Amino acid sequence: MSGLSSIVKAYDVRGVVPDEWDEDVARRLGAAFAELAATEDGATALVTAHDMRESSVPLSRAFAEGALSRGVDVVEAGLGSTDLLYFASGSLGLPGAMFTASHNPARYNGIKLCRAGAAPVGQESGLATVRELAERDRYDRDPGRIGTVEQRDLLEGYAAHLRTLVDLSAIRPLTVVVDAGNGMGGHTVPVVLADLPLTVLPMYFELDGSFPNHEANPLDPANLVDLQAEVRRTGADLGLAFDGDADRVFVIDERGEPVSPSAITALVAVRELAKGHGTTVIHNLITSRAVPEIVREHGGKPVRTRVGHSFIKAEMARTDAVFGGEHSAHYYFRDFWRADTGMLAAMHVLAALGEQSRPLSELTAAYSRYAASGEINSTVADAGERTKAVRAMFDGEDGVTVDELDGLTVDLPDGSWFNLRASNTEPLLRLNVEAPDADRMAALRDRLLEVVRA
Repeated sequence: MSGLSSIVKAYDVRGVVPDEWDEDVARRLGAAFAELAATEDGATALVTAHDMRESSVPLSRAFAEGALSRGVDVVEAGLGSTDLLYFASGSLGLPGAMFTASHNPARYNGIKLCRAGAAPVGQESGLATVRELAERDRYDRDPGRIGTVEQRDLLEGYAAHLRTLVDLSAIRPLTVVVDAGNGMGGHTVPVVLADLPLTVLPMYFELDGSFPNHEANPLDPANLVDLQAEVRRTGADLGLAFDGDADRVFVIDERGEPVSPSAITALVAVRELAKGHGTTVIHNLITSRAVPEIVREHGGKPVRTRVGHSFIKAEMARTDAVFGGEHSAHYYFRDFWRADTGMLAAMHVLAALGEQSRPLSELTAAYSRYAASGEINSTVADAGERTKAVRAMFDGEDGVTVDELDGLTVDLPDGSWFNLRASNTEPLLRLNVEAPDADRMAALRDRLLEVVRA
């Protein structure tokens, strides 16, 4: 079995079960996280939840055993989405652990950790310490007691809280196809969207961690095909696709066409700004330039960050932002402990559509101003060398600006721009291109890929 360094990533724990980690490793991680939470934050209890994967229950129970051995009590919320775990952490004021590998294939599992109030835990905010403690498997503190376990069903409370944030009771009747991808959306959607003016047409709601229909990764267009076809077949008003742990949502319009997550970011930002409770909106550097433009037009202050939830959440806390969005379809809400929740974003889209009479394609057209490539991955032998070669293409050109907040971002005088970022975990370069029109976008994209893939 691999060492802990191979499964403790930048933001979470992730690896193949049992090849890379198993219940023994989970037990050590539970003891380590309990030690961290107790010594640094004074926590006396933590909360866990898990997805539908076959390995999730034994791993979460082993983790709990580790925490109990350190004298820390465990509240087990059982089956839940990742944002249900964040609700549990926020509403109970406890650190939390969610057992999921999100959109990864069935053989994977992982843990997303947070401090009380759903505050993020990444490499620099506790995850490295957890790894070090688990590797040593010894601790400085004698707990003096063994913790206790309490099972608590939080699904109804989670649903009720979301419905206080977005009121759907008075919208016009809508038909929505929901593809849960055999993931946790099949558990949460029926409760959150019950008894509303909605006809929900379910797809793949059966909880099945083997993902028999398609991967629960809506970022891959291949996994949206079934939903697109069903929206067209049924004449539904829209479609929603959740990833495996239901913290992300992708939106399909009434024509069966995907709506850019940048457009959803802008739409939700406008709705949050309209509440008058704050002006700052966070967006990462690969969202469309339409997002900061629209935020400013509605009296808001856009703040640009690196890609990744720990950066978004930290900047939201620093600026007291009301909302944050990423082009990967993660959406963060101050009213939800600054955590990401696909369900709340979906409810905003349903409300925006149902409060007026136009179809979704017309409603979102105002938020889609430019032509974008989407993220294009290229396998490369030397990401640094290829990035330098791309940068050299624009050296000395008038009107070109360059920044290196996260990879290489280049703005061109015709209004086009691109970002080229190396993957943290794979030999990949990720390219995003946006331009005023499709022809200019395609020309720039192809020119860049020729150099990246040389």
